[in-house]
Amino acid sequence: MIIQSIDHIVITTRNLDKCLAFYTGALGMTLERFGEGRIALRFGDQKINVHPPGFEAGIKARHPTPGSLDLCFLAACPLEDVIERLRAHGVPLELEPSIRTGARFAIRSVYVRDPDDNLVEISVRAE
Repeated sequence: MIIQSIDHIVITTRNLDKCLAFYTGALGMTLERFGEGRIALRFGDQKINVHPPGFEAGIKARHPTPGSLDLCFLAACPLEDVIERLRAHGVPLELEPSIRTGARFAIRSVYVRDPDDNLVEISVRAE
């Protein structure tokens, strides 16, 4: 196999403040600034680079569009703690906990939408 893991993902946002509040507040990621005005959200060994309105990347998706991603994160805590944190931040669940097929094992997941309407799945290993 040539590919080992995901290094980073890039999302396009229509509202930088709401995007950062969701990922740092509701999901607990760390805001990182780098390069010439670049913005990233770090979690574990991965990161999400954020392209706000008007940002001109040297190379990018042909048609970057807010709300076009479907992301799945593995949580570092019980799913009940995730749900509690989401509710504390006013983030409604799109789907109640359900068993899904993950990349490496069965997962138990909830789904929410970020401020740009990207679908965000948050999962733990199913027992």
